[in-house]
Amino acid sequence: MMSDGDGFPAPSALVEHARRFREQGNTPAAPRVAATVLLLRPAAPPFSAPPSAAPPSAGRDGFEAYLIRRVAAMAFGGVYAFPGGGVDPSDSMAHVDWAGPTPAQWGTRLGLAPTAAQAVVCAAAREVFEEAGVLLAGPDADTVIGDVAGGDWEAARVALERREVGFADLLAQRGLTLRSDLLLPWSRWITPEFEPRRFDTYFFVARLPAGQRTRDVSGEADRTLWISPADACAAGELTMLPPTLVTLGQVAACRDLAGVIAAAATRDPATPVLPRLEDSGAGPPRFLLR
Repeated sequence: MMSDGDGFPAPSALVEHARRFREQGNTPAAPRVAATVLLLRPAAPPFSAPPSAAPPSAGRDGFEAYLIRRVAAMAFGGVYAFPGGGVDPSDSMAHVDWAGPTPAQWGTRLGLAPTAAQAVVCAAAREVFEEAGVLLAGPDADTVIGDVAGGDWEAARVALERREVGFADLLAQRGLTLRSDLLLPWSRWITPEFEPRRFDTYFFVARLPAGQRTRDVSGEADRTLWISPADACAAGELTMLPPTLVTLGQVAACRDLAGVIAAAATRDPATPVLPRLEDSGAGPPRFLLR
């Protein structure tokens, strides 16, 4: 597994894009604040037959990560990523019933004002429901809702995705509380300056709630899978950008889900990681992290 200190091979299309950006003297676009969630669950048990068979996703880590492949027509299309997206104006204006760390406490951890921190956390919870059908909420601060895959819930999810209802309103209508404590902050990445669409993305990890299952419900993905983080990093056929690959490698270094939770408590999710393209001509272009 390649360490982030080694750098990452840069796709030729990105290299050419960066060169044109530099030659034309373009002005970097302002990055949009976004949130993404790495969902984790215990590894699937081995198949009972034949004895030698094991599911591809039952890897060395004892747990699995959920990945989606963005459709080619989207920004960063054709690559595997975690469910997520940009912060919506409604996320910062939401009056949501809240459990877990307060917006002020989240702000301290993320290096944001309380209102901005609430928006990022709301966006993370909203996006993982919109894109994976997983709802990090419950009837109170100590419980999590079970299966949300029924037709009524799907209609609610579609209405949320179409912005016909706000996330806070959806939760209020169902008598649910946002469980912000189920989201663990992990890191922050800012898209390189040469990209026309840039994001300032806060990465979170979350354990898949008991009784819930991910669903391929978003039109933004053409493939989804659960896979061991270590296996995902080693699988050369899975195209990923540095933020996804580095995050999977960091999580894979944890022995189990309890280790991931313990590691999240020590992470710095406020200082951004800024991938930089090294294209000196002395060797193959690569991304370096700083």
